Amino acid sequence: MSWTDERVELLKKMWGEGQSASQIAKELGGVTRNAVIGKVHRLGLSNRAGGGGASTAKADAKPKAAPKADAKPKAPKPEPAAKPAPAPETKAVVPARKQIIPAGQPLPPQPSANEISPEALAKVNEIEKKAKRISLMELTERTCKWPVGDPATPDFWFCGLPVQQGKPYCEAHVGVAFQPMSSRRDRRR
Repeated sequence: MSWTDERVELLKKMWGEGQSASQIAKELGGVTRNAVIGKVHRLGLSNRAGGGGASTAKADAKPKAAPKADAKPKAPKPEPAAKPAPAPETKAVVPARKQIIPAGQPLPPQPSANEISPEALAKVNEIEKKAKRISLMELTERTCKWPVGDPATPDFWFCGLPVQQGKPYCEAHVGVAFQPMSSRRDRRR
């Protein structure tokens, strides 16, 4: 199934009329609800109340006329309450998104490194001076698999010291990687 101009126009029209993605998929035939939702997002029609194509402007005009007739006794109160409501939703959604970093770009500093106790960092620094500095091909079930450095550089290596029983890392790296639940919970507050 391909999105022909006619099918896209029908999708825009039906979306503007307020029909669900399932209804639109059934009407178009040969397309799933998820495909309709994806196309709606790619066309920028996802916000029915916001700006979209000409069909969404027509859909916006219809609901404005209906609430005025229903809300004459309450007209001033619902409109101000309706306008501030989308702003908190937008603010709540934006921080939840994670930054997408293109492949090959360096990662920003990770907050977890700042949360590690100074004692644990000192112990890790001492251990890494004694580390065997082994490559990926030299790792075994008995060697510490703690990565050190940037994998994209030739200076990248693994700790290689003997592991703590039942763990993938040596004693020092286990202290950094596996922290008690209560201390992690306290840091978030």
